[in-house]
Order: sequence, then structure tokens, then C-alpha cells
Amino acid sequence: MKIIIKNKSELPIYEQIEQQMKKQILDGTLAEDIQLPSIRQLARDLKISVITTTRVYNDLAEEGFIISVAGKGYFVASRNNELLRERMFYEMEEGLEKAVKSGRDAGLTDDEILAALKKFLEV
Repeated sequence: MKIIIKNKSELPIYEQIEQQMKKQILDGTLAEDIQLPSIRQLARDLKISVITTTRVYNDLAEEGFIISVAGKGYFVASRNNELLRERMFYEMEEGLEKAVKSGRDAGLTDDEILAALKKFLEV
């Protein structure tokens, strides 16, 4: 599992980790049923607090990406990709709705809002 934390990112560390893990689960880099590092091990590997890694694992488990097996650790959940993608699509729509509202509140035209979105699509 490869996780890159960007200190200059506007996203909190836990969200950066969650997004990267979700992507790796959805694209198969983190295979179904594979055991993940323990909360403490992930914290050591990333040089972050155990509280942060606990939040990441709890959020991912709540969303159905990973499961906790008592006494054994965390594993990538057997996935229903369609359900996970639908959930992520919903989150994207919420973010886009907020972005469009912010753009309109700032007096931007539709073309300016689309141009801003296209910049993110190029990344």
C-alpha cells in the first residue's frame, strides 16, 4: 500500500489517506480480503498519530471499504464495486453542487466555473 501525504494540501491528513486507500481498493491495487497494516503500524509507517489512523480505518469500515475481524485486524472488504462507486459518485455530486454554488456566489459565469473544473480534470 502506497500512501503519500502532502503537507501543503488543503485536505486534512486523514482525508488524504482515505481517498488514496479508496482509490487503491476500487482499482484493485488493494485486493479484496488482503490484510491491512495494523492501526499502530500504519501510524508508524506514515509518521502520524494513532488517532488519525484510527479515524481512517473507522471511516473506511463505516463506508464498507474495509472490515475489522476481532483478534485478526483489518481487511479489504469483499466489494460490491457498484455500491462503492455509487456512494463515491454521490459524494462527488455533493462537492460539485457546493463548488458551483460558491462560484455563483462569487459572481463567476458558467464558463468560468467549467474552466476551473477542467483544471482539476487535467490533474
